[in-house]
Amino acid sequence: MVILLGGIVVLIATVAVFISLLPRGGKVYRLADTGWEPYVGVAITSAVALGLTMTLSAILDMMS
Repeated sequence: MVILLGGIVVLIATVAVFISLLPRGGKVYRLADTGWEPYVGVAITSAVALGLTMTLSAILDMMS
């Protein structure tokens, strides 16, 4: 149950970070056009994968 809640929390936090990084009012986020820009996409993708894996693992564990 802890893994399920942890996976859901990771997914919610990832969605919140992704939404906060979306452009608003013609402005881009502060890491755009820097050396860190490619790592942001990798980090968000990794967080989604981690959250989904934790959630699916917990659901499969509860089914067995």
